[in-house]
Amino acid sequence: MNRRLPLKLKELSECFRTRSLEPFSTTEQTLQLTDRLKHLNAFIRTSPEKALVQAEKSSSRYKAGKPLGVLDGAPIAVKDNFCIKGIPTTCAARMLESFVPMYNATVYERLERAGAVLVGKTNLDQYGMGSGTVDSIFGPTKNCWSADVDGDEYRIAGGSSGGSAVAVASGICFAALGSDTGGSTRNPASYCGVVGLKPTYGLLSRHGLIPLVNSMDVPGILTRTVDDCLAVFNTIAGPDDRDSTTIKSFFKPISIPDAASICLKGLKVGIPIEYHCEGLSDEVLSTWTKVADLLEDAGATVKAISLPYTSASIFVYSILNQCEVASNMARYDGIEFGHRSDEDASTEQLYAKSRAEGFNGVVKNRILAGNFFLLRRNYDKYFEKALKVRRQIANDFDQAFQEVDILLTPTTLSDAPRYSEFVQSNNRDQCAVQDFCTQPANMGGIPALSLPIRLSEQKLPISLQLMAPNFSEKRIFKVAKWIEDQVKFDRNYLDN
Repeated sequence: MNRRLPLKLKELSECFRTRSLEPFSTTEQTLQLTDRLKHLNAFIRTSPEKALVQAEKSSSRYKAGKPLGVLDGAPIAVKDNFCIKGIPTTCAARMLESFVPMYNATVYERLERAGAVLVGKTNLDQYGMGSGTVDSIFGPTKNCWSADVDGDEYRIAGGSSGGSAVAVASGICFAALGSDTGGSTRNPASYCGVVGLKPTYGLLSRHGLIPLVNSMDVPGILTRTVDDCLAVFNTIAGPDDRDSTTIKSFFKPISIPDAASICLKGLKVGIPIEYHCEGLSDEVLSTWTKVADLLEDAGATVKAISLPYTSASIFVYSILNQCEVASNMARYDGIEFGHRSDEDASTEQLYAKSRAEGFNGVVKNRILAGNFFLLRRNYDKYFEKALKVRRQIANDFDQAFQEVDILLTPTTLSDAPRYSEFVQSNNRDQCAVQDFCTQPANMGGIPALSLPIRLSEQKLPISLQLMAPNFSEKRIFKVAKWIEDQVKFDRNYLDN
């Protein structure tokens, strides 16, 4: 962590106002820290020239007494599947290695308009297909909580937004954008000990986010504190004419009181019995129980509920994910778009060679599986049936929220695995385990937030997840802030 900087965005902004810190020099320090921590491989590329120009403008605004808000001058990072004008956007894949967008993703555009300073683009699993940030052409990202980052015994960062999570957890950035299709923001947030938000589908624009699964993809937010997450959310949420899937109504920024003023009396908290699943570690279970007890002691009603289709959710997610991947990846033909092979042959051979070179094994397997499910003879058996079960999963949530106001679950089943252990199984099996608790929220489109709670015996973060009905982000932020104040997660352990 960078001890020279305050913990929260609001504190940083106040330091800029009182001139005890200055955006330009702070950005210089941030870029130096990025260089010192490059062994973590959180960034695919940094953007020092752009960052210093943005920081200089921010310094001028503070000197004039006209800052743009709490994000003005704050160092941020963006996952490398969001388009930023003039900066390569690779999705960590050879297929897009030379792609330079001519426009900005809406969520980044809104951050830039708020004065945020872009440090760089962060690492990910290729096209966001993974749960570890280990399948990038730029190499794996290493969790900054690892006792040793040499060899293969370091801890994984989680995925696919692992680079963004490490950029925040290590103290390089105050906030980072990730994307969340089945838990790709919350999973690394859990392993890296930061706050990770997956908002309601449609609250944040997907314009400029290179699609993986259109019906589930949402931009995600990673920060060190709940207040910081709320500040970023308020900045980037709202309708966008360039994305037809966003809400059309005016977005009103959310405000929540100080933790000491939050009252939980009357709050009904659900504990889904299906999330007490095979592979759940004793430490995660005890953490889950402890926080449930804290909520109950504060006056909340805590009750067990059932989400019966949870057991089928990971299979449904896998089928629908692969079907949409097959559709979305069809555009990368090496002729009109994407990497082009040097093969001097027929159009069909050029197409095949370009895709063979441009995609890794994980992407190819999902394309093949998706096309198999979409074959005419298989369409009803797999794709249509998966859609029907997805509706049942969404109905489970609807029925649960008639009984309770919010759900409390694990985020991941354990603390961060070692890289050597993680890569022993294939990508599909990894996701089936790592995404068990996270992907149902994407199936239902509901908001979910991962919050760090405590350190395990291995001195690694353990986190829990809050889920609530669509457009109930205020409720999630309020409860998360109260829990954050109660548990006082040791973010400074990395300094020791």
